[in-house]
Amino acid sequence: MSARRLFSLLLLLSLCQPLYAGETAVIRGTVLDAQSGKPIAAAIVTLQQHSVLSDNDGAFTLMATAARTIGARATGYGRSNIRLPDDRSQPLTLRLIPFKPKALYLSFYGIGSRILRGAALDLLQQTELNALVIDVKGDRGMLPYRSQIALAAEIGAQRIITVRDMPQLMAELHNQGIYLIARIVVFKDDLLADAHPQWAVKTAAGQPWQDREQLSWVDPFQHEVWAYNLDIAEEAAALGFDEIQFDYLRFPDTLGLTFSQPNTEANRVQAINGFLAAARQRLTPYNVFLAADIFGYVSWNSNDTFIGQQLEDMVLLTDYLSPMLYPSGFQFGIPGYRDPVAHPQEIVALSLHRARERSGVTSTRFRPWLQAFRDYAFDRRTFGATEIRQQINAAEQFGSDGWMLWNPRNSYSAMGLKDKRGKLIVAPEADAAAPADTGK
Repeated sequence: MSARRLFSLLLLLSLCQPLYAGETAVIRGTVLDAQSGKPIAAAIVTLQQHSVLSDNDGAFTLMATAARTIGARATGYGRSNIRLPDDRSQPLTLRLIPFKPKALYLSFYGIGSRILRGAALDLLQQTELNALVIDVKGDRGMLPYRSQIALAAEIGAQRIITVRDMPQLMAELHNQGIYLIARIVVFKDDLLADAHPQWAVKTAAGQPWQDREQLSWVDPFQHEVWAYNLDIAEEAAALGFDEIQFDYLRFPDTLGLTFSQPNTEANRVQAINGFLAAARQRLTPYNVFLAADIFGYVSWNSNDTFIGQQLEDMVLLTDYLSPMLYPSGFQFGIPGYRDPVAHPQEIVALSLHRARERSGVTSTRFRPWLQAFRDYAFDRRTFGATEIRQQINAAEQFGSDGWMLWNPRNSYSAMGLKDKRGKLIVAPEADAAAPADTGK
């Protein structure tokens, strides 16, 4: 990484650390692994808008505020929020429980469907699964619950409500011990682009551009677009989601489009990094994990893949990066493997190792998306128990912080997963096919 880029990132990160205003008292403590009792280095400890990293001994110091609770989180662990004692002069001990999310994705409609949601919850009860990725803002810009954000109603993102009582549903899911990830589709937003065409991505002729699904996108340079998505992210954090995951956090992968700023690599990368830095600052008081989805090829390309996603930068601004390692998405293969759907384990393993090697961070900073749908790009083979397990094995042997299964129809099977006792489920399974477009 160049010195100039490192300086820019440090400047962005500094925006996430507000200055203390005349505080003198301090809060000291240690962050420990709840199981082993060992200190946790680089845990994020949060007190209102202030956050610090624990040192190699797990120790931290924060300037005291009027806050009544303090939060801590670390990759590879769950998050923790505890009430501060009245006597703040005594050192605190914050304990984090090791945790690796193993998730299914539920769409805007899936989370509201008793059938689809019920089937997913049955799998979570029967198998190793312990997490859900839920559309909070889906691919078509809709929010599934009644939002307090005025712009969402104004642009039609509330025309259909699939979840009548999100706080109640969140409480029910958390009571079952389920880790909840809020998926927010950022720059693919047909509703926002249609309502505010001044924010839309344009063709060279100056007309609103549409992708293969005939959906418009919004300009990643527009800070009004940032503000809307950050409002949604904060609302999701306030609802109690454990993690905020941004998807379509990128420029369209189409040439010849026009934006409000020149479409250069430097500008694209600065826009994506800037949004993440703003999100990190906005979400600090909620002690919520921050994640971003990236193209699978971002692990391999030294540039920004022409979409603004620079691996080495984004990993510094998030808790987790989630590369979409669907073999069907690797249309050109990877070195040594020209037929990716025939080698799902190698695709996942080598891509993750490449990402870790380039970024220099630990394996737990990555949590990949895995393919749980029929191939659409090569021979249309079904991704069943064998292919799914091979991908999971690759992620777990790498040491990633769990994994996530993607099926746009929300049609999943227990086959290829392990039961609660750790036994592999291998009985014959039904065909879980997917549409030609995976929605990612």
